Amino acid sequence: MITNLFRDFPAAAQNGNAETFEALLTQPNLHIERIVSTGQASPHDFWYCQTQGEWVLVLQGSAGLQLEGETQERHLQVGDFVEIPAGCRHRVNWTDSKGPTVWLAVHYGAIPVSTI
Repeated sequence: MITNLFRDFPAAAQNGNAETFEALLTQPNLHIERIVSTGQASPHDFWYCQTQGEWVLVLQGSAGLQLEGETQERHLQVGDFVEIPAGCRHRVNWTDSKGPTVWLAVHYGAIPVSTI
């Protein structure tokens, strides 16, 4: 069980081997997770497109977020947040390679069963 968002990262995140996703709270139509990125980015030409809305906050580190249809990448730093509406294609162009980027993601609306 996670009791501090800045400690006890999974081994894959500590080693920088993979981005990790950990559920903090799951309720009907609500899923809150901690995401730890260590230099990862979305694969080339890959876009996320979710059936639920997502509100995401950068707690530590930084990242480049691209929403489809926007010409400028959003450079997110500590304290920056963005709402990504359901069905909005988006991608992470980069995350900080000098240390972990810790995200707090709140997914709301129709949450797929596989996420819970």
